[in-house]
Amino acid sequence: MTTTDTPSAIPATGYRLRLPGPTEVPERVRQATARVIVNHRGPECKTAIGETEEMIRPVLGTTNRVMFFASSGTGVMEAALVNVVGPGSQILVIEHGQFGERFTSIAKAMNISVDTVATEWGQAIDVAAVEARLRERSYRAIVVVHNESSTGMVADLAALGALVRDRPTLLIADSVSGLGGIAMRQDEWGVDIVVSASQKALMCPPGLSLASVSPKAWRVIEQDERRSVFFWDFRRALKSIELSETPFTAPVSLLYGLRESLTMMHEEGLPNVLARHEQLSGALRAGGAALGLADFCERGPRSSTVVVFKVPDGLEGGTIVRRLYADHRTVIAGARNRLSGRVIRFGTMGAFSAATILTDLLHLEDVLTKLGLPVEAGAGLKAATEHLAKTK
Repeated sequence: MTTTDTPSAIPATGYRLRLPGPTEVPERVRQATARVIVNHRGPECKTAIGETEEMIRPVLGTTNRVMFFASSGTGVMEAALVNVVGPGSQILVIEHGQFGERFTSIAKAMNISVDTVATEWGQAIDVAAVEARLRERSYRAIVVVHNESSTGMVADLAALGALVRDRPTLLIADSVSGLGGIAMRQDEWGVDIVVSASQKALMCPPGLSLASVSPKAWRVIEQDERRSVFFWDFRRALKSIELSETPFTAPVSLLYGLRESLTMMHEEGLPNVLARHEQLSGALRAGGAALGLADFCERGPRSSTVVVFKVPDGLEGGTIVRRLYADHRTVIAGARNRLSGRVIRFGTMGAFSAATILTDLLHLEDVLTKLGLPVEAGAGLKAATEHLAKTK
């Protein structure tokens, strides 16, 4: 065994991080995170926070203040609940994949009363079923994952927002794997709380999360003083962001990185960023289909930031994942849930290009051929190239 084969080794040259998060960090962002650490209450950090907040608002589609936290996405999912769900309140969680189920687990750990609307994984959310539950009972919030990276399905936030627009019920959305690669129009769609994190389409290292809260949700937060919350207190965070600060020690390096990644996105143009994600994820799907890999989502609003393929009969997902890494240092994901062994997942988010997708397909064709799948040589590259030409 060589040094590069040991778990603790630095990845060899050619390492390709193609997970649905964390994603490859562009060199500009890496350099920004390497800047000298400054006083987290000083003018340099205040400037970074203020500029970052200003640039993230158009990505969210909001005029809300945006609050930053030192945490993973799961932390800010918990924050979204603890700030609005008090004793005696009940929520309705839409489960259409692993991370919807995670929201249910978080709520149950907090002793929140939870009802669920379960959708078959890989199918579109049944908005009519959600509406029927709202007619039966009053809920403090509907909770949903915007982009379900375990399945590759996107929630129709506009339709869900329309359900609660004239109700006291709030709409909470986790867009950890969507924001920056899939359209988010928080204000227009009536999404009351959006939470996200740095390590996916926002092209940064993990460890920075954010929350955007609507006036409707702020009224709920300000009316109820009975909730037990300290670190995640949105009221405390709002007072801090009004001073261009965070309530506690800011992740200074990550804020510098996010400011740089947002600068890159604005330079490209936000419509162009979203169009690139849609075009390139479509190219990967087309190439995968030509190699015999069916999309896990047969129909419905598919993700532009993750592509989930069904594993052909006779193969096992983990085997494909391991061979891609062993033979090509290409790192993709399988599944750590009920789909284990049945799917493989590619991230199509952040700093990636047509060359990235074509390399994915080249490596995938090689591995599938070695594993005995009858694959027409060059079919994946041809299909992807044709898709790119059609959608240019």
